[in-house]
Amino acid sequence: MNTTPPTIAVFDAYGTLFDVHSAVARLADTVGPDAGRISELWRQKQLEYTWTRSLMQRYADFWQVTEEALDHALASFGRRDEAVRRALLDAYQKLDAYPDVREALDGYRRQGLRVAVFSNATTAMLSAALNAAGLDDLVDTVYSVHALEIFKPDVRVYAAAAKAFGVAPSSIAFHSSNGWDAAGAASCGWRALWINRAGRPQEYPWMHVPAVPDLGQALAHVTTATVPIFGAIRNAERKDA
Repeated sequence: MNTTPPTIAVFDAYGTLFDVHSAVARLADTVGPDAGRISELWRQKQLEYTWTRSLMQRYADFWQVTEEALDHALASFGRRDEAVRRALLDAYQKLDAYPDVREALDGYRRQGLRVAVFSNATTAMLSAALNAAGLDDLVDTVYSVHALEIFKPDVRVYAAAAKAFGVAPSSIAFHSSNGWDAAGAASCGWRALWINRAGRPQEYPWMHVPAVPDLGQALAHVTTATVPIFGAIRNAERKDA
């Protein structure tokens, strides 16, 4: 088992650093009484469309996927208002960061780790979001799947990101609020933590990905742990002959 400390802290963006529901929450009065359900469906379809486009080999960038998902969510609740649509998309480019983010990123930097963001989003989306949240000064590098034209959790994007960061997969401390993303990273040898902000039940039993409720506790794990606590393929996954 690898007990060497990681050299780079890598973060998923949407749901991990940025509150994906803050766009609708900010405009709840305008969106109407179904605002919460619209936001949940928007996020659900945004992720679903990345997976289906990848499987179909019909890539479109993450901004287009986000627009398509919003269109479906609004239509599902009978809201076909172009002004509301535009306001929500504008708000999505300036999502709120979670309260624990700045302190956590700064903490990793003070521990001597580089800080990176690894996302399905385009670099333009990420740059705008980091700048709007005032986090751009805490991030050393950004890697987008866009150059590969395929989304997480395809194994190729994790391999390409590790290469871009210039480190071995086992040197990466990866943080994602998406259990499937953390499991995908762990399957490629990254040391992954699931930032389980919603307190959901453990998923992906064929992987072992530890969960913590927020980035503050993630920082404590990464900087104080004396044994490996990151995801790895479970021995039970090996099938008997």
